[in-house]
Amino acid sequence: MSSSWVQRRHEELEAILGLGPVVAVVTIDDAAHAIPLARALVDGGVRAIEVTLRTPMALDAIRAISENVGGAVAGAGTILSGSDLQAAERAGAKFAVSPGWTPDLLDAVAKSSLPYLPGAATASEAMWLLSRGYRLQKFFPAEPAGGIDYLRALSGPLPGIRFCPTGGVRLETAPEYLKLSNVVCVGGSWLTPSKLVEAGNWRAISDLARGAAGLRS
Repeated sequence: MSSSWVQRRHEELEAILGLGPVVAVVTIDDAAHAIPLARALVDGGVRAIEVTLRTPMALDAIRAISENVGGAVAGAGTILSGSDLQAAERAGAKFAVSPGWTPDLLDAVAKSSLPYLPGAATASEAMWLLSRGYRLQKFFPAEPAGGIDYLRALSGPLPGIRFCPTGGVRLETAPEYLKLSNVVCVGGSWLTPSKLVEAGNWRAISDLARGAAGLRS
């Protein structure tokens, strides 16, 4: 994997994560919800949407969003293997996110065109990924792994890494994360509560997205 390849993918990922202070993290059980859900998020100002590969409908949802929702940048989350990565790419995902990493997964990433955000929960994991050129990382699970204080402590010895903390981040805590110098954005599942999705209350989801989009104005 050449340094130019790593740099190019880093720049592409940085542009996606820079679309707003919050990346919507969504789990879709019904593919029919994908398009109106994504439109509601985009209408509220949240364009980066990580669809987790936790349901059988996830890949269909990514495909539907990518093909039908202008302004949305649909990515695939919970990437655990090379086959997950390939399936996400075929479905039209624009980026990939994993909760951690494995050597086999990183080998697959090196053969893929997708910008990739690997997960790290410790200083050692973050250092190892940095040594491979990954300056943007997902801090997961953010709250159980130490939260705001932990990330603040990492900023001194590891100034070359910027994180997207995800996992337990809430509307009330997101602003404190976003104040940290080593946080590029946060991942938020609070934007799409299952009750609102099941009820088709897209206006309420747009309102939540609007609040998230305004966290760093």
